[in-house]
Amino acid sequence: MHLAVYLPLLLPVLAALAARPLSNRLNPKLATWLLTVSAVALAAASSAALALLALAGLARIPLVDALGHWSTRVMQHDNPTALWMALIAGMLLTAATVAAARIFWRRARTLLAAAAEAACLPGTGELVVMDDPAAEAFAMPGLPGRIVVSTGMLQALDHAERDVLLAHERAHLTGRHYLFTAAVQLAAAANPLLRPLATAVAYTVERWADEHAAAVCGDRRRVARTVGKAALAATRTGARPRFPAAALGILGRRPAPSRTEGPVPRRVAALLTTPPDHRALPLAAVAAVLLAAALCSIEAAGDLDALFDLAHLR
Repeated sequence: MHLAVYLPLLLPVLAALAARPLSNRLNPKLATWLLTVSAVALAAASSAALALLALAGLARIPLVDALGHWSTRVMQHDNPTALWMALIAGMLLTAATVAAARIFWRRARTLLAAAAEAACLPGTGELVVMDDPAAEAFAMPGLPGRIVVSTGMLQALDHAERDVLLAHERAHLTGRHYLFTAAVQLAAAANPLLRPLATAVAYTVERWADEHAAAVCGDRRRVARTVGKAALAATRTGARPRFPAAALGILGRRPAPSRTEGPVPRRVAALLTTPPDHRALPLAAVAAVLLAAALCSIEAAGDLDALFDLAHLR
């Protein structure tokens, strides 16, 4: 338990550094799955490590030893975890649990509210057109989900570009991208070191929808042009993101005002290059990191269990 318990606390730093390169180089669908699974797994592993440290340190307290029928001498001599370290781990674990619970409750309410609002939108079809000069478009999760587009956005695009827009928003609904963003936000709440993964997933779900639209229309340049024109139209008409928190739009959650920085220019640049492929090396590296986190957590739990057995026998 000396080293194994600490590795799951350090691996999120490595994942945070790798998040943006992975989001740029991997196929967006694969990157979304990979980053989301990694975030959830690393959040669980780091929380487990904190729990093990807290439990091991608390076992140094004689009263706790008496309640567990453990040898105080063994716990004081063979236990590698100091009491102060256990207190810090316990506070961090409590903070992580509270933050994750708050995000879970907030996201659950948001998704339910979005589904209720989608059901109340006019009409029965998938597409809902708002009479609004501000250029906006977004997909609202629900049963079924709805695609909301403003008249301002429709006027800014030609017929072919409107098809791209609808294909993009439809990809958000069919791919259930809101679940990926919710899961990675929950993981980031449990471990703030994973916040870069949440940012990366917010980007990759948009790239996933872009690539889906490109596959549907068969023209990557048209998709790039549509994304760029939609961003310019939103800026020109003074559109503000007024859609529900669970909704996803073609410009992402926060349209970037700059034309050279932010996710929209990155997406346009990606669409003007060859499609990313499935690369074996990043997949193997991520798998190795997740395997290491799992094995270290299991080993640390086994070491702590062995310590308790030894203390109980004596």
